[in-house]
Amino acid sequence: IANKAGGLVVGTGDLSELALGWATYNGDHMSMYGVNASVPKTLVRHIVEWNAQADPDIRDILLDILDTPISPELIPADPDGNIAQRTEDLVGPYELHDFFLYNFLRNGYSPRKIYALARKAFLGSYTDDVIRHWLTTFVRRFFNQQFKRSCLPDGAKVGISLSPRGDWRMPSDAVAALWLNDCDNL
Repeated sequence: IANKAGGLVVGTGDLSELALGWATYNGDHMSMYGVNASVPKTLVRHIVEWNAQADPDIRDILLDILDTPISPELIPADPDGNIAQRTEDLVGPYELHDFFLYNFLRNGYSPRKIYALARKAFLGSYTDDVIRHWLTTFVRRFFNQQFKRSCLPDGAKVGISLSPRGDWRMPSDAVAALWLNDCDNL
């Protein structure tokens, strides 16, 4: 339809969603360009917040968006308008995952090293057990969802990228066993 209308289909997935496999297979892959493919969820929130402060005409709308928990668009709200599913309840805090992702992609750190850094970075915010749990979830989801990243459309590179044509090289059938073993021994 986009080709017939001379349009461009822009993907909505961001780096955090792509890393955790939250992109809808085929839905996000049919886009022609992934504008947020290397922008993590935590940065998206800061960009929206900055724009809310910079533009009084849209301030209230953007602040309302920031106050709304992140939720998969495929799950409708209940009849009273309450969100039926909150993404962070399923995959964990995005600030942790974005921290894990950055240190995994940018520095190539093992789960043990990422865990040690996260314990210091999030001291007082998350317990060691919570960090360990969500790090293991991150590793499992990151490896299990590689097949979705192997066929992504092109996207901008902002710092780090999961584009198969950019920085990230990982076979679709990669196995997380060594990494999960490292998580088990934290």
